[in-house]
Amino acid sequence: MVQYQPARLDAAFAALSDSTRRGVLARLGRADASITDLAQNFQMTLTGMKKHVAVLEQAGLVRTEKVGRVRTCRLGLRGLEEEAAWIERYRKIWAERFGELDIVVEELKQKEKANGRKKRG
Repeated sequence: MVQYQPARLDAAFAALSDSTRRGVLARLGRADASITDLAQNFQMTLTGMKKHVAVLEQAGLVRTEKVGRVRTCRLGLRGLEEEAAWIERYRKIWAERFGELDIVVEELKQKEKANGRKKRG
């Protein structure tokens, strides 16, 4: 059984809750980029992008390296396996519940059809 680290999950989901940060991850999935390049790509200030990158870095999803005056960003060393496992656990629970609901709905439809036939006959 997977042991979830609540603080790690919270940090990852908080980081992923913002569309700009998801976009940064998608961009870094294609190639490393400087914070300046990311800021230009997303049409935002350098300060704003630094804040987004900091959130991603705290979650372990991005790592940065400063060489001279340029801070380069790349995907972090950890993936989202723990988060994916957490989501999968709840997806299974919901799928099971919806499956049970489908059965109840189908039974009600069958009863409704049977009652409709009795009234006509």
